[in-house]
Amino acid sequence: MIEKSIFDTVANSAQRPWRTVVICLVVAIAALAFAVTHFDMTTDTSELISPKVEWRQKEATLNKAFPGQTQTALVLVDGVTPELAELGAAKLAAALADDHAHFKTVRRPDGGDYLARNGILFSSVPEVRATTQALIKAQPILGPLAADPSLHGVAGAIDTMLTGVETGAAKLSDIDRPLTALDGALSKVADGKPAFFSWQTLFANGGEAPPKRRLILTQPVLDFSSLKPGEVAVDTIYATAKKLQLDAAHGITVKVTGDVPLADEEFASLEENIGLVGIVMAAAMLVTLWFATKSGRIVLAIVMTVITGLIISTAVGLLAVGRLNLISVAFIPLFVGLGVDFAIQLSVRFNAERLEGADYALAMENAAAALGEPLGLAAAAIFLGFAAFLPTDYVGISELGIIAGLGMVIALALSITLLPALIILLRPGAPMKEVGFAALRPVDNWLYRHRRLVLWAFGLSMLGSIALLPDTRFDFNPLHLRDPNGPAMQALDDLMHDPLRTPNVISVVTPNADAARALAAKLSTLPEVAQAVSIDSYIPDDQPAKLALVQDASLLLDLTLNPFTIAPPASDADTVAALNATATKLQAIAASGQDDAAAHARHLAQTFTRLANGPEALRDRAGETLSVPLGVMLDSARALLQASEVNRQTLPDEIRADWLAPDGRARVDVFPKGDSNNNHILRLFSFAVRKVAPTATGLPVATQEGANTVAGAFIQAGIIALALVSVLLFLVLRSFTEVAFTLAPVVLSGFLTLGTCVLIDQPINFANIIAFPLLFGVGVAFHIYFVMAWRRGATDLLQSSLARAVLFSALATGTAFGALWLSDHPGTASRGKILMLSLAWTLVCALIFEPALLGPPKNGEGKPAL
Repeated sequence: MIEKSIFDTVANSAQRPWRTVVICLVVAIAALAFAVTHFDMTTDTSELISPKVEWRQKEATLNKAFPGQTQTALVLVDGVTPELAELGAAKLAAALADDHAHFKTVRRPDGGDYLARNGILFSSVPEVRATTQALIKAQPILGPLAADPSLHGVAGAIDTMLTGVETGAAKLSDIDRPLTALDGALSKVADGKPAFFSWQTLFANGGEAPPKRRLILTQPVLDFSSLKPGEVAVDTIYATAKKLQLDAAHGITVKVTGDVPLADEEFASLEENIGLVGIVMAAAMLVTLWFATKSGRIVLAIVMTVITGLIISTAVGLLAVGRLNLISVAFIPLFVGLGVDFAIQLSVRFNAERLEGADYALAMENAAAALGEPLGLAAAAIFLGFAAFLPTDYVGISELGIIAGLGMVIALALSITLLPALIILLRPGAPMKEVGFAALRPVDNWLYRHRRLVLWAFGLSMLGSIALLPDTRFDFNPLHLRDPNGPAMQALDDLMHDPLRTPNVISVVTPNADAARALAAKLSTLPEVAQAVSIDSYIPDDQPAKLALVQDASLLLDLTLNPFTIAPPASDADTVAALNATATKLQAIAASGQDDAAAHARHLAQTFTRLANGPEALRDRAGETLSVPLGVMLDSARALLQASEVNRQTLPDEIRADWLAPDGRARVDVFPKGDSNNNHILRLFSFAVRKVAPTATGLPVATQEGANTVAGAFIQAGIIALALVSVLLFLVLRSFTEVAFTLAPVVLSGFLTLGTCVLIDQPINFANIIAFPLLFGVGVAFHIYFVMAWRRGATDLLQSSLARAVLFSALATGTAFGALWLSDHPGTASRGKILMLSLAWTLVCALIFEPALLGPPKNGEGKPAL
């Protein structure tokens, strides 16, 4: 039935070529118009798994309760000093908050007014006491600096300290640290080098200084009409930073990461060298087709057929699934690689018939008669193989299965309509010599004589591959598929080194804030957990004792930090006079000293003299180097002395919104201990947390559950595909033995591919796992061709035109996918690598194992295959 239908279709196309071409052209134009106007693609890896899966539903529950944590861009502001980090973050956050055209929300998760005032309360009581005592001890220098925050004021403050040394109230060594720190920065200024100074580090006096990194969390306004929806917003962040002079020259570095820029960067890396990949793919395909057919006109006919099929398949795919994803987009090389097989089979057999003397129409009809049933059966088997993924929860591969399965139907339809019509119209010349591989006669004979040896060799190889299976690495961490050199990915990698800022955080939604607090306390005791945070984590412990220390310090320091009068800006002449006067006093006090403190004092005196003798611009730069961080430090000191009692009700709205949902539910965030980018550590962390909190979600959970979902989908689809194809083959072949002969090499090539992955340490991931349905499809097709030729009594299979078609079909498919190996995108490159490996083993099994497995012709008579 299938054979007759295909024969009639080919014969009709060959007899009415122009009509066939016009019909196909009209359909292709309509499909192209639809594809252009409806093309859509997402790079969001979270959409690769069905939202109906339990762990995805937990993820959705979290995102719905706390929408402020989704579709974000995180800005990292790094400063050479803590003051520069804080200043840069404050300026940038304020500018972005005013830009409502590009940002819906802008928050500072580790800064802002609340933490500036009450941040000190999150330290221990001894740490609060040490901080306040350090400020009180620094009161003699803080007062002059607050009254005159300039280079003139700094010189005056040092002069005041030196007066204490002169009177015996202090020793020179007591003020060595500030003198040395100031000299280090001002010497660089005098030398014309970049210089940065930190008052907060100075007053920390060896204790923990404020961090040199600050974060800004934004929710950009996304343009979903663009393939990179957040590109404009991210560009705005960098442009704003540049406008505010937040750059390396000014001691500040700005980086952007998060969901939005990572997704945009993912697409950018996909398209970065797509032109080169496409050119290599096309060139290799053309060369392969020419060697297969030795006819430029037949190559042209095949290319036109494949392009037409690709256009129609794209339109049909978009109509079927709506939009493409990172997995389903692979239907393009998949269609080219698999679809060209049908064209090669017909074209090579057509050449063989032409060599026998048949005219164009008869040669095409004879080719259809010989290959009609195998082609139909192969297309049906591939279709079922891909359709087996439809019931699975792996949406990415399921949608690929829909498009690729329909694509195989389209490829076959065009191969028996458009291709014959084009070949008849182009009228290629007859081949000049043997179409098959006559030189392989010794190999054919050897395989027949040494069947047992070959089968034992492959059997042992399969056992070895099975033994290696436990060592197969499955890496379903979506971050490992991204380009590590992308700015957003580099920023994320940098962030991951901070255990309390890593994105590999597990979140749990609890009924209320009390439940969140209890769960956080319980999770914090786990050895795999570095910290568990809830809304109560923003409410300090031991507040009465800490506030008493702060209030005592405030009484002593209020007038010091907030003087009634601020000195007017000093003139340059006054600044020069102050520098010279302080330099003279430094020289005098250090003149008789032989220790390090005296040497440091003399060097600072020389630096002051150099600044005093230099141009005014030099002093302006020195003043800015000291006064800018001084202003930040003084504001920070003033803010922390305003600390007040904190409870859930007095927390700022933006903090409450992050941790309390409108319906009262509360969130807990759990951070892993150790390297958060290590899959093994994440696996242990996820298991430990979920044992306590089964409703936990987040990236570590998604990584582990995603791996289980994908593995389960492939096992499920593999069983379904094997069953469906087995039934199909049995219905056609009516022989369990021949079904086994068809499928055994496919299973063998799968095990050999996995074993090779272990030996070369190539992990299986979300992107390259599609090699296995391709391997199944190609393998089933190739082996069907050989089995059906064998059951018809064909001999010398390796010398036949069939072997030529299979070889060059595999090479064409290999070149289509092998070009992906050149991609800059790690996931795409690994996909090309695995596909090449699987195709190589498929070809070996088809050309070596299959003939040995089949042995002599079924009917015992045998005839040479064309």
